[in-house]
Amino acid sequence: MSVSISEKRAKFRQLHQSGCFVIPNPWDVGSARALQHLGYKALASTSAGYAWSTGRSDNKVTCDDVIDHLTLLCSAVDLPVNADFEGGFADAPEGVAANVTRAIATGVAGLSIEDSTGDKAKPLYDRSLAVERIAASRAAIDASGADVMLVGRCESFFVGQPDLGLVLDRIVAYADAGADCLYAPGIRTKEQVAAVVKAVHPKPVNLLIGWAGGLNVAEAAELGVRRISVGGSLARCAWGAFMDSARDILETGSFETFARGYPGAELNKMMS
Repeated sequence: MSVSISEKRAKFRQLHQSGCFVIPNPWDVGSARALQHLGYKALASTSAGYAWSTGRSDNKVTCDDVIDHLTLLCSAVDLPVNADFEGGFADAPEGVAANVTRAIATGVAGLSIEDSTGDKAKPLYDRSLAVERIAASRAAIDASGADVMLVGRCESFFVGQPDLGLVLDRIVAYADAGADCLYAPGIRTKEQVAAVVKAVHPKPVNLLIGWAGGLNVAEAAELGVRRISVGGSLARCAWGAFMDSARDILETGSFETFARGYPGAELNKMMS
């Protein structure tokens, strides 16, 4: 690795100062190196993509698993990496802070903390606790002395509560508690995006675009979005091609889908 951790972190913060950039989500070292090869400026891990690559469903990996995964990603590329750190792998603010400290040591340039509980009966943490969890994450980063960006995520739309008023209230509170960047996955319309951007201005907003037919980069930039991530969508595309080919072989005996495969020689060049 030719770029130091501090240089990656400085570059990452600089990317958030102006313009709009796409921060794609690799799920392993190979996909991370491929995205670096293509010319992206930063990467973000994906909890779902990583879980699928290990034969598990999303949110079924441990903190230890993710720490090991982040360590590998950060050491494999010269780009800054933002960690999808789920809910911090703890309920109490103290536990979240301890795990954030562990994540910082992997070399990440940023990390996100969600307010979802994983409990269908009560899918979001109470507002006060959710804010305390962000504040504890901020304190852990400050205590480390590392220039790691904290992303505050409101999961309301993702857990079946598409209440824009709730989202705006929470992301403003997360910004006040020390989040450097705000994120409300699941918002889709221009009106929703514009409202989120306005609510936390001048702090940057991350927009998730993980479906066909969403906003394009130019449209998101015009609304004031600073960065765009794609979640597990690149991993789903890879799995889609894999499943189509494997199913075609089984059902028709044909190997014609192999014609769409990426050249092995080019893959070897990327990974060398």
